[in-house]
Amino acid sequence: MQFPEARILLFCRAPVAGQVKTRLARTIGNEAAVRWHRALAMHCLETVAAAQLAPLQLWCSPDVQHNFFSRQQARFPLSLHGQSGPDLGARMSHAFDVALVDAEYALVIGTDCPVLSADYLHQALTALRDGAPAVIGPAEDGGYVMLGQRCNHQSLFEDMPWGTRTVFEKTCQRMAGDYLALPPLWDVDVVEDLRRLKREAECLPLSDALKGCLATFPDVTSV
Repeated sequence: MQFPEARILLFCRAPVAGQVKTRLARTIGNEAAVRWHRALAMHCLETVAAAQLAPLQLWCSPDVQHNFFSRQQARFPLSLHGQSGPDLGARMSHAFDVALVDAEYALVIGTDCPVLSADYLHQALTALRDGAPAVIGPAEDGGYVMLGQRCNHQSLFEDMPWGTRTVFEKTCQRMAGDYLALPPLWDVDVVEDLRRLKREAECLPLSDALKGCLATFPDVTSV
């Protein structure tokens, strides 16, 4: 393990119809959206676990009780943690507070970015190890796919318009230039993102879970 002094905090919702990938579900339906959510989460877990960069914590919503989480704990070297807080910002801030008790720095990531690679995470962890106070991975839609900190700054999470195109910009403004921004990546929110994934699949190191999901939806480009 290259960064034992770090933690990777993976935020994941339980795969429950109507509660995950709701924008995607408007086009492909709740059950299909759940399958995609599960496949994306498993792809992310496989990517992070195989890289063996830092201890992995799976932060579960609404709690750790869903059997999806226990199955992942049986498959991968990770610890389960329940998200806590009234909104996404509060839950991420709480996770950083918990992780940074024992770690020198931590990264929080989600499960929606199929192009989030081990090399990308390595760049972020290296920057933090070498003294950068924060590192952020922008999303093409104006959010971010990754945020790393050496100390938790709660102002990054308070009164943030989550789900809008201004999240990355506002987060950077609050960090006041004291951060490293990596190249932007894209994530899966709507059906056009599935079309993009299908177009680029041959060039990506996709997990079997995502390959299987793509094969299940051969007509995704016509949705």
